[in-house]
Amino acid sequence: MFGATSAMAQGSPIRVGLMLPSTGTYAALGTAITNGFKLHVAEQGGKLAGRDVEYFTVDDESDPSKATENANKLVKRDKVDVLVGTVHSGVALAMAKVARENKTLLIVPNAGADELTGPLCAPTLFRTSFTNWQPAYAMGKVTAQKGHKKVVTLTWKYAAGLQAVEGFKEAFEQSGGKIVKEMTLPFPNVEFQPFLTEIAALKPDAVYVFFAGAGAAKFARDYHAAGLKNSIPLYASGFLTDGTLEAMGEAGKGLQTTLHYADGLDNKKDAAFRLSYAKTYKLQPDVYAVQGYDAAQLLRAGLAAANGDISQKDVIIKAMEAAKIDSPRGTFTLSKAHNPVQDIYLREAQGGQNKVIGTPLKALADPARGCKL
Repeated sequence: MFGATSAMAQGSPIRVGLMLPSTGTYAALGTAITNGFKLHVAEQGGKLAGRDVEYFTVDDESDPSKATENANKLVKRDKVDVLVGTVHSGVALAMAKVARENKTLLIVPNAGADELTGPLCAPTLFRTSFTNWQPAYAMGKVTAQKGHKKVVTLTWKYAAGLQAVEGFKEAFEQSGGKIVKEMTLPFPNVEFQPFLTEIAALKPDAVYVFFAGAGAAKFARDYHAAGLKNSIPLYASGFLTDGTLEAMGEAGKGLQTTLHYADGLDNKKDAAFRLSYAKTYKLQPDVYAVQGYDAAQLLRAGLAAANGDISQKDVIIKAMEAAKIDSPRGTFTLSKAHNPVQDIYLREAQGGQNKVIGTPLKALADPARGCKL
């Protein structure tokens, strides 16, 4: 069972535990994921597979040291049927352990830690976002295709950043490129100046970075202010510019990134989603909102197969594994490791939006190295 007793299985609400950041660097991301999830539920009349939904929330503060305690609050105290979270990869790894120990269904609507659908993959763990490898690998290919030979990388020294650099490097070196230097700084430090000075001295053909949230906006502004933007092209996984272009101002214009979502995608689902989200929240949605929305879509697919009976774990898992999600990003399926098999778009920041300018990789599946499912 997922945490509800079978006596409660039919009449009571589905208990959803949202463990996401509501303070700190990633607060806006947590809000967007929550908004997206709740929007899909609202579109179903406030129910999933005919069952009411009750929410329990914990601010995880993007702090791995508090993650086990926070996840246990939801699983053991609130007895949630499903855990949804989180943004920070380090926190998600701890959540996965708690979920596995308690056989609780976990849907990851952001954290890209490769391990989650690699060595830590589990029948009850699903992801509706990406692996750190996916968009980074695509950007490695794009950067090489543009004729760049020597690249410097820079990221926060934590799972997401280090794995993104590895994914980029894998594709870039396969295509004959060379990483001149790999630079890191502690998360969430934003003292970029020493690194910018070194980049200017090294004169690489291009720079690849992994940053997100408020730190991403500051990096782009600092890169621009250092006079590097026009001489050394800057490339990144799309988190650099998603939800941050307004804060970047002039510094964001023309930046190219790769991601599984973009503004101006030509599909009906995205048009309807964007309109509905803007009407509901008076905000424009971003990739995080899409991932939250799809977490609710995936849960609904599982519950529908079990006629809303949360105790039918095997039925729910099987249906989620086989689901074809009509996502605003474009339709996707799940790999054997429970990670989206999805198109990766090349986007360019134009007029405050990340406009799609190409699709360098279609239906890209993560290699899921180490997964034994």
